Amino acid sequence: MKKFRRSGRLVDLTNYLIHNPHQLISLTYFAERYDSAKSSISEDLAIIKEMFEARETGLLLTVAGASGGVKYIPTASLSEIKTFLTELCSKLEDPNRVLPGGYLYMMDIIGNPKWMNEIGRYFATMYANKKVDVIMTMATKGIPLAYAVATYMNVPVCIVRHEHRITEGSLVSINYVSGSTKRIQTMSLAKRSLKEGSNVLIIDDFMKAGGTIKGMINLVDEFQSHVVGIGVLVEADHVEERLVDTYTSMTRLSEVNTKEKLVKVELGNFFEKLSQIKED
Repeated sequence: MKKFRRSGRLVDLTNYLIHNPHQLISLTYFAERYDSAKSSISEDLAIIKEMFEARETGLLLTVAGASGGVKYIPTASLSEIKTFLTELCSKLEDPNRVLPGGYLYMMDIIGNPKWMNEIGRYFATMYANKKVDVIMTMATKGIPLAYAVATYMNVPVCIVRHEHRITEGSLVSINYVSGSTKRIQTMSLAKRSLKEGSNVLIIDDFMKAGGTIKGMINLVDEFQSHVVGIGVLVEADHVEERLVDTYTSMTRLSEVNTKEKLVKVELGNFFEKLSQIKED
């Protein structure tokens, strides 16, 4: 392989780390990749680490020993996140978003790769210290968000559906009670989607009473796996009975007046929780 100058190595090293987050990579691999001494690679990584931390775009962890190496953990600064969430709240307050039943039209946000990319990075920042094996979401609107988070955590996505798809093979199905309509519904997950004992991070776009998320929690139990976190983009406030107690929400829909087309959206508990994590 062509031998690169340090400037070239730094560019390619940074690019490689960013595209392989949460993966332990040995110094030997990089030394062979660039035909360089491990000491030179270590110096390069020290420069990258300094820049990541100065810009608060990530952490570069070093693991000592024969099986050690480096691992890139994507992060974001509190100031960046607060600015973004404030802008998101303002965007969601557009009165033209009001839909029957107190829901909001959000497909322009969910369908925007740039917005999803940022939201995915922020959720990955929130759960960076958790051992996550897979992201779970409910079809269909939660899928873009789940994949955005999974990209930054470098884990697969499993998709829970209402309907059976023959291409997914045998399924595990459960009945659950919809929190908003109180109707009994069915959700299913392909048996091959989730290994027993997996640590699952549930991600969804909207939560009202939490019936769907409660159903996914019960479905995870069917696979003898564990829910390590629940993240939602928007939670509805003033719900009579919340079926899920522990969750992280980026924004909170505090008021919807369908008659006057009035929408009020505020910060959820995301920023407060992340601030506490960073302090600890």
